[in-house]
Amino acid sequence: MSVGNHTVEKIGGTSMACFGDLMKNIIIGNRKPAEYYNRIFVVSAYAGITNFLLEDKKTGQPGIYGEFAEDGAWQESLEKTRAKMIEYNRSFESLGLDQIIADKFVNERMDGIKSCLEDLQQLRTFGHFQPQDYLPATREFLSAVGEAHSAFNSVKILNKKGINAVFVDLSGWRESIAGSIEENIERNLSHLDFSSCLPIVTGYAKCIEGIMNKFDRGYSEITFSKIAVVTNAREGIIHKEYHLSTGDPKLIGVDKVKIIGNTNFDIADQLADMAMEAIHPRAAKEMELSNIHIRVKNAFDPEHPGTLISKDYISPEPRVEMICGRQDIVGIELFDPEMVGQSGYDYRVLASFAKARISYIAKNTNANTITHFVAKKHKNLEKCIAELRSNFPGARISIYEVAIVSVIGSNMRIPGFLSRAAKALADNNINILALDQCLRQVNMQFMIEHKHFETAQIVLHREFVEK
Repeated sequence: MSVGNHTVEKIGGTSMACFGDLMKNIIIGNRKPAEYYNRIFVVSAYAGITNFLLEDKKTGQPGIYGEFAEDGAWQESLEKTRAKMIEYNRSFESLGLDQIIADKFVNERMDGIKSCLEDLQQLRTFGHFQPQDYLPATREFLSAVGEAHSAFNSVKILNKKGINAVFVDLSGWRESIAGSIEENIERNLSHLDFSSCLPIVTGYAKCIEGIMNKFDRGYSEITFSKIAVVTNAREGIIHKEYHLSTGDPKLIGVDKVKIIGNTNFDIADQLADMAMEAIHPRAAKEMELSNIHIRVKNAFDPEHPGTLISKDYISPEPRVEMICGRQDIVGIELFDPEMVGQSGYDYRVLASFAKARISYIAKNTNANTITHFVAKKHKNLEKCIAELRSNFPGARISIYEVAIVSVIGSNMRIPGFLSRAAKALADNNINILALDQCLRQVNMQFMIEHKHFETAQIVLHREFVEK
């Protein structure tokens, strides 16, 4: 296996749906034939396909999996998904995709899935199979077909262009072999010479523990990370539909935001906490430990070097690297006059969060109050709150819906940053309900009312970036 001289590059679903632009900007561009290689591409399913296969990520509208899990009209959903996949095939006809071959691939996979689901449906009528026995595996093989479809098509199109692209299917389709992700990658990539071929790899990778079970919809970045580590890549590159910038360009303005350029893995973790993932935090961690840098690039601005995430980068001058935030936050405030001086009180509170598998984003404490700020979307949130009320009958538990706006940077440890932020918000009549900042001073978090969420970001960006 070639090591050290190649990159591993991740492409998202929106970019995959514009494959002609993707070839022009990233895969082929102005490269000479010899420069096509020493790159491994890890691809997502085409935009919207995973929603059809599983459920809509934003609305929760059930796809094939959602319908099957609830004993609904999954056959109808499957045919809609098949039609959407074939519609994507048609969109690439002008790029040279052989429609007969592409449709045959889709139909073979979808017919196989249909047959498998029919068998499962028959088995569960006997009453000996519980949903927890078969639904996790069902979710796994349904999600896998999206990446297999996009990777297969990509290889066929690139082959027509004279590029030695190779379809690397990690999805485990009809394979009885079960092992770790690393073993799957090694088995499918070890025989390839990266200097003379262009592997197009499925973002889904089969493993014995189930990659969906462990990472849910973030699995393609886990695959990207694992491939980079296993093959000892020179660099990992994530191609997104936008640059990693100092703020949301749609909110603040394309002309006002700046490309970050350089940052570190610690800051990437802070962004992930704010649902602004440069990369899935679990994926970033393995690459950080292996000292493999990650570069975030704009797929539609290929000449720009993008933003490099490295292990030890610290901005040479104090600066704010990003203003961002979340609106989907609730503050769970526990006030108990008996709390003061009690050792382990917070530990008992956190036991309920751990039981519900809820992690908190920020936390405030004083002598008799503990407030945890968590994402509102957790399905076990109400059960967790009910348990807290039961375990602490003498406490008053209040729930507040808030927004969090964060000021993040690798070098903000100079006097004045916090006071400037507070003054900028106050000058615009934005009340700070609570705030959180650690001694390391890489992230200032302001809890505010929902109605001020967008204005607060604009104000703070103006204060720290535009000035």
